[in-house]
Amino acid sequence: MSRSFVNGAAPEEKPEKPEAALSARDVSLGYGERLVIRELSFAVTMGQITVLVGPNGSGKSTLLKALARILAPSCGAVYLDGRAIQQFPAREVARRLAILPQAPVAPEELTVGELVEQGRYPYTGPLRPLGEHDYAAIALALEQTGATAFRPRRLASLSGGERQRAWIALALAQETPILLLDEPTTFLDIGHQLDVLALVRELNRTHGKTIVLVLHDLNHAARYADRMVALRAGQIVADGPPQDVLTEALLAEVFGVRARILPHPVDGVPLCLPFATADTAHVKSSDAETAITPTTETAEKTAGQRVGS
Repeated sequence: MSRSFVNGAAPEEKPEKPEAALSARDVSLGYGERLVIRELSFAVTMGQITVLVGPNGSGKSTLLKALARILAPSCGAVYLDGRAIQQFPAREVARRLAILPQAPVAPEELTVGELVEQGRYPYTGPLRPLGEHDYAAIALALEQTGATAFRPRRLASLSGGERQRAWIALALAQETPILLLDEPTTFLDIGHQLDVLALVRELNRTHGKTIVLVLHDLNHAARYADRMVALRAGQIVADGPPQDVLTEALLAEVFGVRARILPHPVDGVPLCLPFATADTAHVKSSDAETAITPTTETAEKTAGQRVGS
């Protein structure tokens, strides 16, 4: 292509915007003949926590599997560092991103230490013994997840929260910049849920991990996400900061529920209070508003006092 010059000088060219390290372009995904996602595009925001939300069957886990090269698109492609991810050897992908699936399985007689060692496989392979750097990476992963104390324990002896920390430690031992987590709080009580999500935030804020996770709890998503992406029927219907995405209109459209959104009384984070399904005829809007309005006023007053203090 020819370029014009003024006074013999080449015009200043604007640098091209760098591509996201991990992205999906016009991907269609499904299982057999059942199509779950059609021609969807999505780019991971590096350095942030992105939470995928949506009703069951909306395509959240399916998209995550495609990003991890577990599920191949029927059309379109997933790109890693500008190259189609299918062009990379599996071990090379595992050095760049790690995924924790919904219900990971391992022999119950394994110890936590033995489980976390598997995270070094992309570097060692099946034959090379672990080296000094491998053991250091394992020790650091256990330390970051608070799992060092139960390193010698067998998986069968762990609580739900301890087990989840062990699996996250395995993913961290891979030493990847990107971490994909599919419903990491499933089957955990509220205390362990908050514990795991606090760990996710720590890994992002302190250790620089880019994290994409699937969550069902919208209040957890609003609290821990930098970016919230809502899916419905295999399409992205909202994408942005939680305060912009989590709206009453979206809850009605995507989840089929009537709810109020109000600032959390402690820190002002959006708080979702559902009170009926969107098609519930016997619940009058005025009744719901009567029940919720005092709470809303109290929350807003408390949040205002917090900001003003």
